Amino acid sequence: MRNLKRVLLGVVILLLIVIVLAFVLENQQSVSLLFLGWAGPQLPVSMLVVLALLLGMLIGPILGWFLGRTSRASRKRLV
Repeated sequence: MRNLKRVLLGVVILLLIVIVLAFVLENQQSVSLLFLGWAGPQLPVSMLVVLALLLGMLIGPILGWFLGRTSRASRKRLV
């Protein structure tokens, strides 16, 4: 059973890598983002999407930890 789980996990990870690789290879058009008058450098669409994903993966847990910490502190004050 343990080996089956490892094999399935390996297949899922390999499938995810193939999907990301196909996405990157299909989205090579260069774009420049404009935000509040600031123009970013010309980068492929896939790189911008992957960077946004990674940034969200970093910010999400930090924000969740911070909000969980403040809600625990407020619950302690109520008790």
